[in-house]
Amino acid sequence: MVVHRAECRPVVNDNYMKLKKLQLQESTKPQRLSQQLEKAVTTIFKPVANHDFNLEHDKKKKSEGKMVRAERQVVLDMCFSAFEKHQYYNIKDLVDITKQPVTYLKEIMRDIGTYNSKGAHKSTWELKPEYRHYQSAEEEEEEEMQTA
Repeated sequence: MVVHRAECRPVVNDNYMKLKKLQLQESTKPQRLSQQLEKAVTTIFKPVANHDFNLEHDKKKKSEGKMVRAERQVVLDMCFSAFEKHQYYNIKDLVDITKQPVTYLKEIMRDIGTYNSKGAHKSTWELKPEYRHYQSAEEEEEEEMQTA
């Protein structure tokens, strides 16, 4: 809340005018200046057509070859075995595990999983309830007791 209003003006004297003149000169100076060099600068890095890390990446890609669609049942088995270890996976991890193309994997995951777009497990896939076979710790203990 404003209680008092005040307007301030500087005292216009020689000192103030010098200060303003210096400010004006500084502001009109170009920020970048071009210079003519007498000899070429040799300390700059030369451009490289293809860097080492790009070459390594290309070699790795060639050795792995193109991703080929495996049989649907084989991919489903790989997905189910992965989901036995963890409940949530992002698509990148599933691609690494199954070695399948992203579009094909997403197509399969739409059938067997649900995509979490919100919450704590954002951007991850989990199995639909009808495909889950998780057991609680108590059920596992009972099962072990029965088999023993």
